[in-house]
Amino acid sequence: MSDMFHVSAAPHTRSPITTRNIMQDVVIALIPASLFGIYNFGLRALLVILTTVLACTVTEYIYCRLMKKKVNPGDYSDVVTGLLLALNLPVSIPLWMAVLGGVFAILVVKMLYGGIGQNFMNPALAGRIFLIISFPGQMTNFIINKISSPTTLDYIQNGALALDGVSGATPLAAIKAGETVDLLQLFVGNHGGTIGETSALALLIGAGYLLYRRVISLRIPLSYILSFLVFALLFGGQGFNMNYLLGQVLGGGLILGAFFMATDYVTSPASHKGQIIYGIFLGVLTGIFRIIGSSVEGVSYAIVIGNLVVPLIEKATRQVSFGKERA
Repeated sequence: MSDMFHVSAAPHTRSPITTRNIMQDVVIALIPASLFGIYNFGLRALLVILTTVLACTVTEYIYCRLMKKKVNPGDYSDVVTGLLLALNLPVSIPLWMAVLGGVFAILVVKMLYGGIGQNFMNPALAGRIFLIISFPGQMTNFIINKISSPTTLDYIQNGALALDGVSGATPLAAIKAGETVDLLQLFVGNHGGTIGETSALALLIGAGYLLYRRVISLRIPLSYILSFLVFALLFGGQGFNMNYLLGQVLGGGLILGAFFMATDYVTSPASHKGQIIYGIFLGVLTGIFRIIGSSVEGVSYAIVIGNLVVPLIEKATRQVSFGKERA
């Protein structure tokens, strides 16, 4: 009996890549956007980021302790959720609301459904939508008061945008009103919005890192952005107006959502064909919300609805077993 071999279920392949490695890469990729958000909005942005990350981490720890489940410290999934949630919030949000969003994201969307790998939608976006529905006024307040004769301390505490003074209208709101926008400012990030969505440059640097590390592929982001551009071209009423088309891409949360949230392993399709279909679905939904609907944004709602459709996409694009025919 001592010479018997141990037989286990397939697959038998092993990989050095762990959940911790992947989440660490996502955190690293989000650092440029986080730092630029702190530069734009000051130390208040850093405080919001620390608040949501701490709220998510503590909520997961307390839940695991109360439910007598194994606590998995250091997998960074709670940190990623808190960081993504913070980058999707306005800097002026009261801190207790940021805590509430973090608790909802971790407790309701993640832990009550079994923890990491079991959530049916992106927890950070679910937390953001929960806050938008509950506190629409605070979640759409992007007004930055201009500081006259600012000192160095004012610059550190309130950020670069407070020196110029930025109105409550985001670039997407200006585009919706038929105004032209400064594409260079949109690309660099010299405009109002949520903490992490302003700088397309910073987000693309982080996305490039994820692509280099092969954490994500271009299938979902590229099909998402291109399908949205086609929708905007056909139904935006602006034709080939590049200021309008590029403004729609660079303004708002499209780049943040396409590269950092739509590509979430748990809530996106596994097959290559399914990922492309998923990206196109998100692009069309975002176009409907932004262009046909009354809202100026729609990325969060599109991705969450897309998460709910993923099981159907997976069923339709599932790999057929060898020797069997597709029904």
